[in-house]
Amino acid sequence: MSRPATPPGSPWIRRYAPAPDAPVRLVCLPHAGGSATFYSGLARTLAPDIDVLAVQYPGRLERRAEPPMKDLTALAEALVTELAPWTDRAFALFGHSLGSMVAFETARRFEAMGRTPVCLFVSGRGAPSRHRREFGTELDDTTLLQQMRRLGGTDPRVFADEDLMRLALPVLRADYHMVENYRYVPGPPLSCPVTALNGRTDPKVSPPDIAAWRDHTTASFDSLTFPGGHFYLAARHEEVTATLTGHLSRLTEPLRP
Repeated sequence: MSRPATPPGSPWIRRYAPAPDAPVRLVCLPHAGGSATFYSGLARTLAPDIDVLAVQYPGRLERRAEPPMKDLTALAEALVTELAPWTDRAFALFGHSLGSMVAFETARRFEAMGRTPVCLFVSGRGAPSRHRREFGTELDDTTLLQQMRRLGGTDPRVFADEDLMRLALPVLRADYHMVENYRYVPGPPLSCPVTALNGRTDPKVSPPDIAAWRDHTTASFDSLTFPGGHFYLAARHEEVTATLTGHLSRLTEPLRP
């Protein structure tokens, strides 16, 4: 029997195109300030071959009454609890920017439980071992807005709408607080493949930062670069979905009946 599109009591998970018969699930984790809806198009494109679970962090959209989380490891631990019921079949993790760090810490915890993902896809973020603070001062509104404009990915009309900005800034500040205060704790490398996807002109990542992901797995490592900046995913949707489909098809082929 297939699961419902939104499991009762689980505000964390959105299935925009449920694929209950898919052999693999792909858990997608948003960027700082982002929400599960960022992956709605991806979910519809990948179905019915891949069942996409888009994560909704606290503090946004229908969860806006909840305080946003400010500790990345606590977020990863909460996600393991919420996602565990969905690991009854092969699953992979995909994270963009902040989501890459959350995906990595979540993958570590699942592996420690004996539930190793078939792959970790990381996008728009260097390896955890290369993590460093981006801001030396408290994140005021001006700094946050400058960062949003610099990276792109935000509709310019949002900046002119005071009500939208009033909702967005506290969440964005909490997310950047998570990033700024994250401390990588060395431990055993993952045993699943890691694939890094990045925009060629992304100002947030450098080739050495990307290459360092190789040290975080004993399995294979791939690095793919697409035209574009930090939010290259929007413009290169077809290439990204083809990459995910190809990788997951190869990795799950031995598991198919």
